Amino acid sequence: MPEPTDPNATPTPDDSEASLNELSSADVLFSGTYPSIPDPDEPFVGPMLPESKPAEEKPSLSPGPILGADRIDSMDVLRGVAVMGILVMNIQSFSMPDLAYHYPTMYGDLTGGNYSVWYWSHVLAEFKFITIFSMLFGAGIMVMRDRRIENGRRAAGFHYRRMFFLLLFGLTHGYLVWFGDILYAYAICGMFLYVFFWAPSWLLIGLGVVFIFVANESSDFVSALQAYYLSEDLHYTLFEQWNPEPMRIKEEIAIYQGSYATQMEHRPFEMLRIHRGFVPYIAFRVGGTILMGMGLYKLRFFSAKLPLWIYVSIMLLGGTIGLYLVTEGVRYNEAHDWSFRELQTLGRLFNYWGSIPMALAWIAGVMVVCKASLLHWFTRPFAAVGRMAFTNYLMQTVICTLIFYGHGFGLFSELERIEQFEVVMAIWIFQLIASPIWLSMFRFGPAEWLWRTLSYMKWQPMLKHHPGDKPEVKAWSV
Repeated sequence: MPEPTDPNATPTPDDSEASLNELSSADVLFSGTYPSIPDPDEPFVGPMLPESKPAEEKPSLSPGPILGADRIDSMDVLRGVAVMGILVMNIQSFSMPDLAYHYPTMYGDLTGGNYSVWYWSHVLAEFKFITIFSMLFGAGIMVMRDRRIENGRRAAGFHYRRMFFLLLFGLTHGYLVWFGDILYAYAICGMFLYVFFWAPSWLLIGLGVVFIFVANESSDFVSALQAYYLSEDLHYTLFEQWNPEPMRIKEEIAIYQGSYATQMEHRPFEMLRIHRGFVPYIAFRVGGTILMGMGLYKLRFFSAKLPLWIYVSIMLLGGTIGLYLVTEGVRYNEAHDWSFRELQTLGRLFNYWGSIPMALAWIAGVMVVCKASLLHWFTRPFAAVGRMAFTNYLMQTVICTLIFYGHGFGLFSELERIEQFEVVMAIWIFQLIASPIWLSMFRFGPAEWLWRTLSYMKWQPMLKHHPGDKPEVKAWSV
């Protein structure tokens, strides 16, 4: 699945609603107190929530100089890495029968280079980058809220408008283009979890862990029910879904190699299947990592401002624990020949929990790179991809469905895993090149622009420099 993208992109100095002296969230020093008053130019939509500022110090997010469009921001860099990393796993859903994502021996060759691609994708990417995206989504909620409160604007109504339109984007994406959408889940969780903005960091992280534990327990309950307590007929039906007959696989291949109309006969049923599992499988896991992201933001974890030894320690410790758990999970599942019962119970827990320390290790590693000013030339393209994460996430869907589905080249089920990874690398290169070029001319990515226009209920200027612009003020973070 998919922060995808984290659509809560860090606001830029080019925000058309900003006053002359208003800087982006990357530059705000988060000092002083501002009254919470409604914006007379902005219609109120959403619940009236208390807008008092959290007691904890707010971080300055920029790890280096802010030079207009050339800024390098640690959250943008991390977001860019995450949106690219998610494609490593999503490519399997785009290009192969659905169960091949969870059950690698079900379809296709799994030897040699194909096995290496699957193994390292599972160990380094599966659940890790979606966890990072969810954490960034939580951090983005706090960035947007803090920025508005600092500038005397009410945040709740604006937040709920953003979530409402994000929900519409997600449902449209899922039902009309690709069933693997994650935006709708972020929108729903964001609506419910915003009310925790007041909580201290320790409570947010603690609640996040509790949510993730609840998600695990609810999944265990459903899995145990399926694996042990259903009638023989129902158990056989589930087992057959896990080990489908060749005819079922051929039917799925025919659907996605067929016309768009043929796909639309199937896609809504896939989305409804995912919706039925939203609470036990998705909501608490995604919600828990969103809450953790809100707490980590308050601890300045995403700012690249903490001491280097902290990031290095988390990178080494989280990487060691995570790698051990995930690789042990592979060994366990292979030893049990990818048994349906084992994968539904103990076999899935290694990666489920190992992905958390691994995600933290990835984040810490990116922060280490962001702290190295000599590497800003390297991080700039990733920051550009991150600033356009919403657009790049949707672009990955458009490109991959055109490559693999019948309304495009129809290569569904035709490429081995090693060839799929070649497609991934080609898309990475394209987005790393195209994103900086686009942002040199425009303020936002196309999807970000549309979302902002709908959320602000005011037309947003798209061109980088348009008539009436104030002279650019160059600011340096402290």
